[in-house]
Amino acid sequence: MSTLRRYIALVVFGLLSLQVTASPTEPVEGVEYTRLQQIQPTDSAKKVEVLEFFWYNCPHCFAFEPQLAEWIKKRGDTISFKRVPVGFRESFIPQQKLYYTLETMGKLDTVHRAVFEAIHVQRIKLDKEDAIVDFVEKQGVDRKKFLEVYNSFTVQSKVARVAQLQQAYNIESVPTVAIDGRFITSPSMVGAAMRGASEHAMHAATLQTIDALIARKK
Repeated sequence: MSTLRRYIALVVFGLLSLQVTASPTEPVEGVEYTRLQQIQPTDSAKKVEVLEFFWYNCPHCFAFEPQLAEWIKKRGDTISFKRVPVGFRESFIPQQKLYYTLETMGKLDTVHRAVFEAIHVQRIKLDKEDAIVDFVEKQGVDRKKFLEVYNSFTVQSKVARVAQLQQAYNIESVPTVAIDGRFITSPSMVGAAMRGASEHAMHAATLQTIDALIARKK
């Protein structure tokens, strides 16, 4: 065998070996997850912090949400979980403010999922302040109070903070999940090693990957 052929064979064998050994329960760096070059500070010293970077208009975030929500319930208070509404463009700001207003008002449990359903099932456009306020009022949220919080310094500060987080975590697509300020994974990353798998299976594998990365903190 020529040197070139031998080299090609070794490369192919290495790739095949990587595909065989890659597993959500034993994730491989560069396959199911990446490691941040610089560890980021977290807000929770005793629990592993998990951040989900998402966008309400993203169909993949909508599809991931049900399994993610169930996973969060099962995890309970063993982790510190936070969602981060991304702002890739200025047009994202109304939905960022929507999320943080609902969070500040304690309305996420009742309205967060409804926002996803409105956009992706009912095909309601919720990318402008007027449409957003009309929608949340129909969900039983006090219109005046919502607007007060929506335009508050607190919410504006949280939106400004997102830009810093996106840069620190090098977020280029959603949904993306950060674990312990050290690791990054996503359904698209995990799914690349699961050719032909359903979206549901990719989401399940992503959550397994997150569990495995959380365990590495212990």
